Amino acid sequence: MAAEPQGGERITDAEQAVMEALWQRSPLTANEVADMVAPARGWSLPTVKTLLSRLVTKQAVATEPQGKRFLYRPLIARADYATGESRRLVDRLFGGSAAGLFAHLAEREALSDRDLSEIERLLKELRK
Repeated sequence: MAAEPQGGERITDAEQAVMEALWQRSPLTANEVADMVAPARGWSLPTVKTLLSRLVTKQAVATEPQGKRFLYRPLIARADYATGESRRLVDRLFGGSAAGLFAHLAEREALSDRDLSEIERLLKELRK
């Protein structure tokens, strides 16, 4: 799977909600996607279909005909998407420094003791 849409267009927050449904379970019909995301967001089925269409145009989602309907599946792996978005965030807000991100979170007391323990564990693993 690709890391981001082949056209290079970013996925919007609304489109990401649709992607999350497809990453959880796929392939799905538009109705199934709508059942998963529409109630919490107050969306209609046409809204979900529009978002799916945009994701197909961005080459983030593939379609497969099944009778009179289409099945949708992601073309982007969730882990790859998260990596790209994380990198963009660090680049944009912290000049490319992941340490800057952690320093910012630590200064703002946004890291719990559990978070700090998990980060320490991960760092020890990376150094092996």
